[in-house]
Parts: sequence; structure tokens; C-alpha cells
Amino acid sequence: MANSDYYTLKGYALKDPGPVTGAMEDYLEMICRMEGNRVQVRIGSLAAELHVRPSSASKMVSHLRELGLIRFEPYGAVVYLTPPGRELGEYLLWRHQVLHRFLCRVNRTENELELAEKIEHFLDRRTVENLARLMRELYPEEDCKSPPALL
Repeated sequence: MANSDYYTLKGYALKDPGPVTGAMEDYLEMICRMEGNRVQVRIGSLAAELHVRPSSASKMVSHLRELGLIRFEPYGAVVYLTPPGRELGEYLLWRHQVLHRFLCRVNRTENELELAEKIEHFLDRRTVENLARLMRELYPEEDCKSPPALL
């Protein structure tokens, strides 16, 4: 048992931290969603959509800008995804949609938003692609298109 591959959730996170956290993913996904709906993304509207304080949204936007995923000028300017931010945001939005549709089918419900939000950060790309493939095979009417390309 000493050579076990088991870790705590935090242990797995520390083992492979990556630059983008789950919270950052939530912001990128929402910015991508808002841009796709032709909504001008400002700190206040982003904070309202995510049910956080504008100061929290502002801080996160600064982190995302440091990573080169968004463009933003302080004091009320609009937030825009950069090309790498858009690629990642489109993937995150697709991942959410696949998982949400899958969970609705499995649980025979109309809305599994909370559950999808809670678990989407723990699934790797291969797993999400396989879920999408499974959904296309079992439910061809579902819109689980192929994943967007990443850099």
C-alpha cells in the first residue's frame, strides 16, 4: 500500500497545477458565452452573471489578462477574449454543453446546471470527447458536435 497512486483531491491538484484554475475556467466560459450572445462583457455584467462581487470579477479579469487570455482596460472598458482565450473559452463552453446534455439524459431531467458546474473541471479532454461521441451514437438528435481545436 505504500506505493499507492491515491491522493486527496488537493494532492492531485498539487501534482499537476496548470496555469488555469477552475475559477478561471468559469470566467472564460462565461465570457465566451456572453460574447456568443452578443453581449458586451463588462466587469459589472460578468459579476452579475457569475453571482460574484464586481471586485472579485475585476481581480480575476486581471489574472486572466496576465495569462494573455483576455484584453481589458480598467475603469469600465469592455473585456475581450484574445485568440488563445477564445480557443480555450470555446472548448470550455463545449465541455459544459456536452456534460450538461449527458447528465440530463442520464438523470432524465431538463436541467443539470449545478451538477455540470460542479464536476466539469474534473474531466479531461479525452473523457469529454468520449462522452460527446457516446451522446452522438446514442442520441443523434443531440447537438454534441466535435470539440473545438485547441492550440
